Amino acid sequence: MYVLKNGQVLNEAGELEKKDVLIQNGKVNLIADSIEVTSGKEFDATGKLIAPGFIDVHVHLREPGGEHKETILTGTQAAARGGYTTICSMPNTKPVPDSKAVMERLQAKIKETAEVRVLPYASITTSLGTDELVDFEALKEAGAFAFTDDGVGVQLAGTMYEAMKRAAALDMAIVAHCEDNSLIYGGVVHDGIFAEKEGLKGIPNIAESVQIARDVLLAEAAGCHYHVCHISTKESVRVVRDAKRAGIRVTAEVSPHHLILDEEDIPGNDGNWKMNPPLRSKEDRAALLEGLLDGTIDFIATDHAPHAAEEKNVPMEQAAFGIVGLETAFPLLYTHFVKTNEWTLKQLIDWMTVKPAECFKLPYGKLEVGAVADIVVLDLEKEANIDSATFYSKGKNTPFVGETCIGWPVATFAEGTLVYNEGEIK
Repeated sequence: MYVLKNGQVLNEAGELEKKDVLIQNGKVNLIADSIEVTSGKEFDATGKLIAPGFIDVHVHLREPGGEHKETILTGTQAAARGGYTTICSMPNTKPVPDSKAVMERLQAKIKETAEVRVLPYASITTSLGTDELVDFEALKEAGAFAFTDDGVGVQLAGTMYEAMKRAAALDMAIVAHCEDNSLIYGGVVHDGIFAEKEGLKGIPNIAESVQIARDVLLAEAAGCHYHVCHISTKESVRVVRDAKRAGIRVTAEVSPHHLILDEEDIPGNDGNWKMNPPLRSKEDRAALLEGLLDGTIDFIATDHAPHAAEEKNVPMEQAAFGIVGLETAFPLLYTHFVKTNEWTLKQLIDWMTVKPAECFKLPYGKLEVGAVADIVVLDLEKEANIDSATFYSKGKNTPFVGETCIGWPVATFAEGTLVYNEGEIK
């Protein structure tokens, strides 16, 4: 049992109210102006924001098969430090969770080592990127969160349509990394100013938007919940906006780096700035910000993609795609958008908690009596530099090294257990 004393909570109007919060038996038992501590532990939250634990539906934990990049333990420790209490793990592992047996082994490993809640995706196709569909029913029974071939786009329309019909029959979501392989052209960055300057092959916007346009029509025909991963182009935003207006059940996420950076920020041919989708144009970034504010884009997800140093500290042509994000998402977004008065604090918190929960019907993301005690305590005055040497993640690959941010998670409770406190994993 914990009593969080003298903290602040956000009310529905987005105003801060001074409150105490009682955690008992893994649940939020009471939120009141003052709670007397008669038993259990007191946690001093004076002047700090008490918020729901963050939810990230797009995380690469790499285990099994990629333990040199990340493990379930290190990835969930990074999540706890970043204030995340629910993360959804992508299936680009070895082996791929494409069968009930593999999924059950993965669930057992999660139960054994995870510091926070991990909801694993199953793949759409066997081994990822094939045209043979998995057994959707068996994988749902084994605890799959949803279905995705993240890392590769499902190339054949017929394969995707059949997958959507099977998912819809089970009331499960299809989650898509949208990329038409015939339009990538071996690109390593956005097909724009930076690619031209550096003489690098570029990935055009249409590689993403064309597949989203195809898929929203398939989702409409199949009656499926279709979720777009890491949306990055103005055309993609337009397609999703039009689909929502047409009543198609489509949702979309955006990553912090695509909101904060564009191709003109890339300092040179450095593998730590290589990600997929790549950093796009200023116009694309503006469209993403507009889409988030008008509800076209539903929430924020990190696409946390850890790699070993030797896979990133090389030129872009040789580097792996992806950057880490779990430990830096809130401070970066708070600093860039809330401190500059572009967003309210409530908007940011909602995009990291209740919005993803609502999209995927998860019983998390709210701070209220009776809720699971997934809680992050945020010091909105704390100022610190991003230092990858302090990361709990094995991946140190971030373009934000050295950036000064204000507003950091200082404690995280997962189902009422204190899993992170002031720089220490419990």
